[in-house]
Order: sequence, then C-alpha cells, then structure tokens
Amino acid sequence: MTTTKKVFQEVANQLRQQIAKGVYQPGQKLPSEYELATLFQVSRLTIRKALALLMDEHLLAKEPGKGTYVMKPSKVASGAGGLQSFTEKARQEGRMPMTKVLACEEATELPQSVAVFFGDQGELVVPVWRIQRLRFWEDEPMTLEEQYVPQRFLPEVSKELLQGSLFEALEKQVEIGYSHQEVEAVLADEEKSRLLAVTVGAPLLLVHSLTYSPAGIPVLYDTSYYRGDKYTFRNTLQRKRYR
Repeated sequence: MTTTKKVFQEVANQLRQQIAKGVYQPGQKLPSEYELATLFQVSRLTIRKALALLMDEHLLAKEPGKGTYVMKPSKVASGAGGLQSFTEKARQEGRMPMTKVLACEEATELPQSVAVFFGDQGELVVPVWRIQRLRFWEDEPMTLEEQYVPQRFLPEVSKELLQGSLFEALEKQVEIGYSHQEVEAVLADEEKSRLLAVTVGAPLLLVHSLTYSPAGIPVLYDTSYYRGDKYTFRNTLQRKRYR
C-alpha cells in the first residue's frame, strides 16, 4: 500500500478496479469482511471504510444480515463532475480509457458551424486540426469524436499524444474554462453501428460541444456520438430570481 492515500482508499480503489474488470459481477455477493481483511491484509475496520466509500459511489449495496452486493451499473452521467475529458471521466469511474485514432489532418475547409465558431469569414485563416477518434473503456467502444482545434493550441500532434487526454495536451498551451453543449437523440447508421458495436438504428446521443478559455477564446469544437445505452447527461440548473 502507498502512503499517499489512506489504506481504506487504496483497498476501495482495488475493489473498484476488480468490479470494473468483472471479477465481481453485478448482483454478486462480495466475500465477508473477515475474508476481505485476510485477502488485503488489513483490519476489518479498514474494510468497512472501503466498502462504505464504494456504497457512497453506488457501486455496492448492503443487505443487513446477508452481506454486500455489487450494484447493477447505471449509465455514465456525463457532466455530473463538471467539465471533464473522456479520459478523466473514465479514470474517475475506475476504468481504463483507450483510444483509436481514425484521422488527424490539417483541415483544408471547415463546416460552416465550425468556421463561425472560430471566427473565420469565408477563407480559412486559422490553421486548424481535424481529429477523429474512437474512445473505449477497456475494450468497449463508448464514443465517436470529431474535433477541430487551432494549431496554435496544439502545435504538434502524434498518435501517442492523441491516444491520451486532449484536454491535458491543450492545457499546456491554453486554460480551458467552460463548454456549451447541445444534445440531441439520433439513430446509428451503418458506419456508427460498426464503430460503436451497436445495431443499426440503435439510439445515440449526438453532442455538440463548444469549449472556450476563461476569457472566451474558442479552443475546441467537438461533435461526438455517445452510445445511448451507456450514457446520460446530467446538468444542475439554478433557478433565477427576478425582482
């Protein structure tokens, strides 16, 4: 166990990873606290704290007198933790993010909506990368992305860089402040069904994200298709008070 985290957090993290990998299946009863304490070579109090943490995360449920069970997974709640990259969200959920780069090229022309976002009036005056990626949790495809980003914020690209977090790469050049999103329901065509491993006509969530620096400088235009059976979008809306 490392010393940078409390022992119960390390135990919880290992159990979280085992659940994500299918070592413990939804509906399955976990070993007893005594058995887990022996397995992890920690105290039963540490095990109780670790299990309580995972219950707070809605990964486990306890039935008095019977034991602790793995809960059936809910959809990924994108937006519940604020503005996060795909990689950050996957790691938060204890999953291993993976990326297949489908395309990376300098855009010779832009869709009208993208051009307007970057302030171009007709001719492409700002060099822009067009990036297409298929994102996975472990070996399960989750999201198909098409992104446009000015080259001044991403001077060099490589397969290795694009297999990681684009937010992390961008934040070496510019601070990411906020993102406006529009979500609509669409159906998977043949190409998207093949890439996302769903049937033709399966529900997808099409999300247009316009991401800015805190000063309002356009940073990233993202059009992504999320699997409807895996994702939901969660936002907190505040009531305006008028006087």
